[in-house]
Amino acid sequence: MRPCVYIKASKRYGTLYIGVTSNLAARAWQHREGLIEGFSKRYGAKLLVYFEMHDTMEAAIRREKQLKEWQRDWKIRLVEESNPDWTDLYSLTMD
Repeated sequence: MRPCVYIKASKRYGTLYIGVTSNLAARAWQHREGLIEGFSKRYGAKLLVYFEMHDTMEAAIRREKQLKEWQRDWKIRLVEESNPDWTDLYSLTMD
């Protein structure tokens, strides 16, 4: 388990949700199952389309705050640089 920042989406170019966690597999599963109340559940942001690992939780939180300030098209470009088809990356968290 490592701290990471992640982006969930409702669909390609849909609603985006940015979060931070120390257990990506568990958090991605919770989002998929609708167990986390709030924005991601309300807008159906269940697809894990981007994540990046960090050495410390402090670094991950700083990055999360930075990404949340970004313009929407910058966030979309970030996703598409590593995941151009907006594939659900959930299975990668199982390793």
